Amino acid sequence: MDSGNSDFMSRRPGGDQRILRPDEFRIGETAPWSGRDLDVLTDFDECIRRLESYFLNRTPVDIRAPYAPAQGTRPSAVLLPLVNRSGTPHMVLTRRSAKLNNHRGEISFPGGRVEDGENHEDAALREAHEEIALLPQHVRTLGVLDLVTTRVSNSTITPIVGAVETEPKFSAHAAEVERILTLPLTELVRADTYRHEFWTTPFGEITIHFFELDDETVWGATGNLLAQLIDAVTR
Repeated sequence: MDSGNSDFMSRRPGGDQRILRPDEFRIGETAPWSGRDLDVLTDFDECIRRLESYFLNRTPVDIRAPYAPAQGTRPSAVLLPLVNRSGTPHMVLTRRSAKLNNHRGEISFPGGRVEDGENHEDAALREAHEEIALLPQHVRTLGVLDLVTTRVSNSTITPIVGAVETEPKFSAHAAEVERILTLPLTELVRADTYRHEFWTTPFGEITIHFFELDDETVWGATGNLLAQLIDAVTR
């Protein structure tokens, strides 16, 4: 193990989730958005404007048509709902039920498998409605972040960012969701909250992003997507 020149001191508790690291890993040093102006994270309208510009300059992706997932994986879609709460952007996350087959008890975005005849946008909106009672008509889709492949569930995830202009009333579907978290983006860039590690795996070295909250740890595919989103907004 290479611990770099960072440590685990003076950090938020991060909850009770057990994370199994590989034998070889090293600690990252600074956040990708270190040194940037983070005031944008207090302004919902400016965040949306920057995301629209970011997606406009990326290779267009038709989220209303099926994707070709990576060979051997199953197509999934998640929604990253960015909610306007009194002018401040908040991100909605869920804690998955401990009774689920995969990623049980982990923090995630609403989402799931793309069903036959669905496109990825429809799947993400359907799952968000089923899991947290977010009505599809309340979401304006903005674009797609980089796709993520998870080996535990053998899925290729299409991450769709959506703007929710008026804060709705959420309700958790008990069979799938134990808890709904609505966090201001500023909460995620605190110095005692974000860090990243480089893990040595049979598939090469990978970057793992962690957001350690007072009572939960966001990591894995969800941490990857949160880091992508914050990077896009603050660049």
